[in-house]
Amino acid sequence: MRTESVDNLFDRFGPSYQLFVTVTGMAASFVMVVSGGIVNVAVPDVMGTFGIGLDQAQLMATAFNVAMTTSQLLNAWVIAVFGQRIGFSATLIIFTIGSLICGFADDYSFVVLGRTMQGFSAGVIQPLVMVTIFQVFPSDRRGAAMGLYGMALSLAVAIGPAFGGIAIEALNWRAIFFVPLPLVFIAFGAGLVFMPSYRDAKEQPFDWTGYGLVIVTLYCVMTGLTDGQRDGWVSDRIVTYFVIAAVAAVAFIRSQMRKGSNLVDLTLFKNREFTCIIIVTLIFGIGNFGTGYAVPVFGQLVQNMTPFAAGLVIMPAALAVAVALPFTGRLADTISARLGIMVGLTLFAMGSALMIDADVNTPFFDVMIYYMISRFGMAFTMPFLMSTALRSLPPEQLNSGAGMVNFCRQLGGSLGTNAWVVFVQMRTQFHSDALTATQDSSNAASREMLEGVGQMLREAGVAETVTEPGALHFLGQVIEAQATTLGFQDGFLIFVIVFMLAMIPTWMLGSGKKK
Repeated sequence: MRTESVDNLFDRFGPSYQLFVTVTGMAASFVMVVSGGIVNVAVPDVMGTFGIGLDQAQLMATAFNVAMTTSQLLNAWVIAVFGQRIGFSATLIIFTIGSLICGFADDYSFVVLGRTMQGFSAGVIQPLVMVTIFQVFPSDRRGAAMGLYGMALSLAVAIGPAFGGIAIEALNWRAIFFVPLPLVFIAFGAGLVFMPSYRDAKEQPFDWTGYGLVIVTLYCVMTGLTDGQRDGWVSDRIVTYFVIAAVAAVAFIRSQMRKGSNLVDLTLFKNREFTCIIIVTLIFGIGNFGTGYAVPVFGQLVQNMTPFAAGLVIMPAALAVAVALPFTGRLADTISARLGIMVGLTLFAMGSALMIDADVNTPFFDVMIYYMISRFGMAFTMPFLMSTALRSLPPEQLNSGAGMVNFCRQLGGSLGTNAWVVFVQMRTQFHSDALTATQDSSNAASREMLEGVGQMLREAGVAETVTEPGALHFLGQVIEAQATTLGFQDGFLIFVIVFMLAMIPTWMLGSGKKK
């Protein structure tokens, strides 16, 4: 196969090449984004299949996000060494293998492995496609092309959970890993034709030591958070994980202080405004990814929604964000970053605050509106975060600064969601124990419920020996459901606190308008 640059492919296909390569890249990115959120509606089914708790089930999301976060650091190296065509095709193959592992897994650890492979592919593909689109469009049309690309990905976020819900209800939860594959095959074939294959012949240095330390740190933190409640937070195994994570993190920072090819440009943090943006981005990532995970899972575990309904409840919010982003992006050029980000964080906090009182009786459309209010905050926050970060840097640091903002957003979302789920599990157990302790002979409400359920069972012809155990079993289910509801409500309160905390570094940005 001969080497073909963008210019060679323009000569071969003419002006239509822009459309061909854009559609090819968008098809692959669309699948990656859909796969990122589609599993959120499958959490209860996976919990039932493998007999696991919410703390382990959320690894389907966090393993994907952590792998995507770390693999983004490899993108420039992949393009330089292998070229866009081989890099694009190879990552689609890895994604397909990961999907098959997930779909056929008979042990939950294989599901996590497959999701890690999918996340790795997503982290490489998305910036690779963005670079390709940047190359094939002239400077005066790149903004429009990237806007179209962004809207397509927003559409993928919107339809992914609903699409997954349909697949689960029509088939089963394993189907969500198979149904995107036809589009992957189409993108793979088109990529072999339309993706440029030129690569840099020079040796490209890469900080493999730093990259390995990042992976070790994230793996140990994620594993410690996931298994901490089950094994005990002060158990030898969990303490060892956190110690290794701390040592690896310190070693990574020290490695980035040396001269040479590094993953992170630490001089970025000498810029006060950029440092504030990074802190906001980390906290924002926790709330942004966390609410996207929490609402559909809340809908299924607390409100007994079907997977399709849980996906449908979040679709309008994603569509609203896609429509609003072009307008808020223009607004980022006219008002101060502090004001814009404050508005976004306030909307996020408002939507989360409304969910604090949500329970099994909260109407479907109320949950939809609450989530829409929350997610609309993203339309304000995202344009201001990136534009302010890049505005504060000199031209030679723009690439590393943009990568750092994106990395920190993904990092906050991955680890933050993991920690949030652990918190909800702990609060659920706390409420379960507290409610169980109140179930004695002096509890008139419980006595009335037991008598009512017993009477219903007797009227249905159930034997007397089964009536009392049946009523007690029902009471236990009620306690479990109430404890789960209270645990999620505490979790939404945490989101409110998180968004309020993000306002502190936002306020430090100052009130100046964009220059």
